[in-house]
Amino acid sequence: MRDTRESRLLLVLLVAVAFALITVDIRGGERSPLDGARQVTASVLGPVESGVATAVDPVGNAIAAVRDSGERYDRISVLEQENAELKQRLAASDRDNARVRQLDDLLRTAGAGQYGIKAAQVVGIGAAQGFSWTVTIDVGRADGIRRDMTVINGDGLVGRVTTVGPSTSTVLLANDPDFTVGTRMEGTGELGFAGGRGDSALTVQLLNSKAEVKKGDRLVTFGSSNDRPFVPGVPVGEVIRVDPHSGGLTRTVRVRPYVGFTKLDIVGVVVRPPRTDPRDAVLPPKPKDRPTPTVTVTADPSAAADPSAGPSAGAGPSEEAAPSGGAAPSPSRS
Repeated sequence: MRDTRESRLLLVLLVAVAFALITVDIRGGERSPLDGARQVTASVLGPVESGVATAVDPVGNAIAAVRDSGERYDRISVLEQENAELKQRLAASDRDNARVRQLDDLLRTAGAGQYGIKAAQVVGIGAAQGFSWTVTIDVGRADGIRRDMTVINGDGLVGRVTTVGPSTSTVLLANDPDFTVGTRMEGTGELGFAGGRGDSALTVQLLNSKAEVKKGDRLVTFGSSNDRPFVPGVPVGEVIRVDPHSGGLTRTVRVRPYVGFTKLDIVGVVVRPPRTDPRDAVLPPKPKDRPTPTVTVTADPSAAADPSAGPSAGAGPSEEAAPSGGAAPSPSRS
């Protein structure tokens, strides 16, 4: 439409009418004469607006989700990191608690035997030194460690030191086939020599072929000259099998060692031997034997009163049952 005088007059007229309608609507309030027209317009355009909003909302939500995804990812990453740190703390706490228990057991054993020890931790296994049963510990020459010192833990004999470096040492374990240690039987004092057999039980050759030995008997180290390489009284193991007599000069028994050689962690090197032989004092107390239950059978009095019962069913009215292995007492007389 061209910009003419008539069009300008029409525009001014429409604006004036619009202002007039607005004024009338505002002054009328709820009774506005335009309220009916407004409702008709809302009923016609309402569904259109709802449809447009339905079509636009997913797009808006998607945009908001994309905008917030970075923040959510950061929160998930933070939570995952905190979770991983918590797991590490729990694992470290469990390891620390286990090491504290091992150290307590080690100190208890050292105190019972009056051994002066240098505590150490296993930091390597035998693969670095060959195919023998050995471990590497984190103490060496600078810590006062010397070759042929006894190594123990809270359970008993671990082995002996074979190689010493400035800050580490190699320990030959008691289950190595090249390992030999003198033993003494608890109580009887029977002497023997224990040898390793890898992951199997130790073999002990008792010097007395007629020695009285049974399953469950316990052994400790006999000790070496000048306490090197072995100090006396260290628990070795428990007899689990006694081989039959072979007619030789010795007797063979199988012994389960107290120490678990595949799970070593905290150990102690005996740097000062005991003043006196502790003998069996380092062994843990024996478990108490459970009493064997006994069953007492009492004769039924009704059986004695049954006339059809035979003589063996019970004693007569004027007789008492005879105790086992003895004669029946004479009938009582009035």
